[in-house]
Amino acid sequence: MSGRDLGRGAAHEPWDAERAAGIIAGHAHREGATLPILHALQEAFGYVDAASVPLIAEALNLSRAEVHGCLTFYHDFRKEPAGRHTVKLCRAEACQAMGADALHEDVLRRYDVSWHGTTRDGQVTVEPVFCLGLCACGPAALVDGEPVGRLDLDTLAGALTERAA
Repeated sequence: MSGRDLGRGAAHEPWDAERAAGIIAGHAHREGATLPILHALQEAFGYVDAASVPLIAEALNLSRAEVHGCLTFYHDFRKEPAGRHTVKLCRAEACQAMGADALHEDVLRRYDVSWHGTTRDGQVTVEPVFCLGLCACGPAALVDGEPVGRLDLDTLAGALTERAA
């Protein structure tokens, strides 16, 4: 799943155990099926509900701990629905050298969230990412899957306003 698939405010289906079981069954035959299943569930629902862990474990003959471990190891999997807009802020060294750490503190304070948090109104989720390949344009971010370079609070607000239109 690409970054463009995540957080575009796309409508996702509400969590449904029966639908999830169908998704799991559709991928269970694959070698190394755990990650494809987790990606497919997140694609369908916008997150991976905790209720999917025992379903996956049973389908793949794994322990719940193994599935949970995979789900929590990879930071791109959400455990709850994201906001209407997703902002992924680059935390790599090149962006840090361009003042990203201070900017990130300002962004988190302005939106009153912590990392992986969603604003109270459900509009914006802020997530860390470790390199977007936009090193010459740092600090950088993905806003609803679209790259934004030379980021500051005003360009972030503008990017969110543009996508809300």
